Amino acid sequence: MNVFALFRERIVAELEALEAAGELAPGLDFSRVSVEPPREASHGDISTNAAMVLAKPAAMNPRALAGLLAPRLATLDDVTEVEIAGPGFINLKIADRFWQARIADILAAGDGYGASRIGGGRAVNVEYVSANPTGPLHIAHARGAVVGDALASLLAKAGYKVTREYYINDAGAQVDVLARSAHLRYREALGETIAQIPEGFYPGDYLKDVGQALAARDGEKWLGRPEADWLASVRSFAVDMILSGIRADLAALGIHQEVFSSERAMIQSGGVDRALKTLEERGLIYVGTLDPPKGKTPEDWEPRPQTLFRASQFGDDVDRPLKKSDGSWTYFASDIAYHFDKFRRGTPTMIDIWGADHAGYIKRMQAAVRAITGGEGELDVKICQLVRLLREGQPVKMSKRAGTFVTMREVVEEVGRDSVRFIMLTRKNDAPLDFDLAKVLEQSRDNPVFYVQYAHARARSVLRNAAAEFPGIDSVSADLHRLTDSGEIGLIKLMAGWPRIVESAAEAHEPHRIAFYLYDLAAAFHALWNRGKENAALRFLLAEDPGLTAARLAMLRAMALTIASGLGVFGVEPAEEMR
Repeated sequence: MNVFALFRERIVAELEALEAAGELAPGLDFSRVSVEPPREASHGDISTNAAMVLAKPAAMNPRALAGLLAPRLATLDDVTEVEIAGPGFINLKIADRFWQARIADILAAGDGYGASRIGGGRAVNVEYVSANPTGPLHIAHARGAVVGDALASLLAKAGYKVTREYYINDAGAQVDVLARSAHLRYREALGETIAQIPEGFYPGDYLKDVGQALAARDGEKWLGRPEADWLASVRSFAVDMILSGIRADLAALGIHQEVFSSERAMIQSGGVDRALKTLEERGLIYVGTLDPPKGKTPEDWEPRPQTLFRASQFGDDVDRPLKKSDGSWTYFASDIAYHFDKFRRGTPTMIDIWGADHAGYIKRMQAAVRAITGGEGELDVKICQLVRLLREGQPVKMSKRAGTFVTMREVVEEVGRDSVRFIMLTRKNDAPLDFDLAKVLEQSRDNPVFYVQYAHARARSVLRNAAAEFPGIDSVSADLHRLTDSGEIGLIKLMAGWPRIVESAAEAHEPHRIAFYLYDLAAAFHALWNRGKENAALRFLLAEDPGLTAARLAMLRAMALTIASGLGVFGVEPAEEMR
């Protein structure tokens, strides 16, 4: 149960009662009325902006409107205090009995605690990673992979029907370069000495494996033959082998996508032609000449007639070319067709996770989605900024095997899947992230992975000890009204806020909010634990008071379930004990 949504329903009901009584203008729109925690805990438990957003349409002063609403809210069940703050915010304090009862809700929900139906089963496509199949995934790919996967899990928990997808960029010049690089390693595998990798080729040692595998399959078949004979076959072999490695790398990170879509297959099946025909029928494609780029004009710039999409009609800065000078489609044309394909598959809501170097591409793709779907489709792009890989504060050197970067698999093998997944979500996706290989293994409060896992492990440890020391104790039917300490009530309030976090993070497409929430929850629990060290009456297990012990055990079970629910969204296994 989202307690803030519950109180919003109650507050709206009181507003409707004021309308019915003629104290408010009729026909007011209550959709902008929000109910959320106040910025300062000392201001109460729940705050509403109702008077602020309704004052103008109601032709009233905000504080005057709040003065009408506040006395009604004071009569609601479980409300103990109402305060009008600032220009018209209304803050409510809620009785301890209300919060105590939430523990029973959490225990009844079990592993499903926090699940919501706000998604209503609506289809969402989350596309992430989508790296060119030209080499192993690196640490920056890991961030996009984790953000996308956690967002997909979050949306599923909030009631959306989610498709996880990987777009294989296997058409274009980069895979031809891959084929040439693989052919070089193939010749090397058959005994030719390769003195130096030519400029522009992929230099990583991982291609030695491709060359050796190709030699094992085809023998000397491609030696001494012109490129036109072997390019397609070698390209297909190399792409398939590297993509197999990418799938394995993703699996090591706990990521399994249901759909892998090939750009090459889409082009060959006529997907680009079909999509652009749709735009053409709507009068959105024309032949014209673009102005030179803003700023310094390139020396090789020459105005020439091009096939253009009217992107500027849909929010982009300029119209965009769809064909290259050689008559082949641009990447943009392929991307339009790909997103049209996603829409035709029944997912009007699309979320793409992109790297930082694609930020300038967002406007044109959003314009294209609006145009190709007739306004029915929606594209949200989440940009993942760079990850700086460190060890004790010093930059980590590149991997010889990868050639130019540290691979994702190397990092996962060194620090573990759970650490990689959690740390990648401790910053908002569009903020740079420092990933220190030494710090993520520290057992300290400064390491959020450890701090949250330790809270779960501590709670589970107490529950195991209780089973041994208090056999037969019944925490299910415990008297939860015994939980009266301010630290206990504060911890319960945080747990009760989990459903709201799920819904708000899902609606905003921001899974990092969960990392912040879990850290705050862990901090409240550790603080309560430490107070028990100083004051024996606050310990969780009290031999002289089995009733209070049972209530505290129920609270601990609820806390462990809440942390496990949050870690589940991240794809992180909750720790039963810390070693």
